[in-house]
Amino acid sequence: MLKEIKYLIFIIIIILFLFFTGKYYFSDENIKKSYRAYKNIDEKIKVYSKDLPILENDTQDIIEYVKQTNKKKKKKFNFWKLLEND
Repeated sequence: MLKEIKYLIFIIIIILFLFFTGKYYFSDENIKKSYRAYKNIDEKIKVYSKDLPILENDTQDIIEYVKQTNKKKKKKFNFWKLLEND
């Protein structure tokens, strides 16, 4: 009997938690606050992007290409010839 009452109380608590969470999340007040927060973030990004310094491009001729003078012959692999030897 006590076990069933305990499970009933757990189920009621879970349902109340989900109900109040959903009620708060979908309320007009929360939607307005979240919209204002998004708008403020966009405005802050615009303000900070105006103050960003532009760096000089110092990556000219960074990569040096080296010619290989050693021309090694690559070994040719013949897969079908390996199967024929069986």
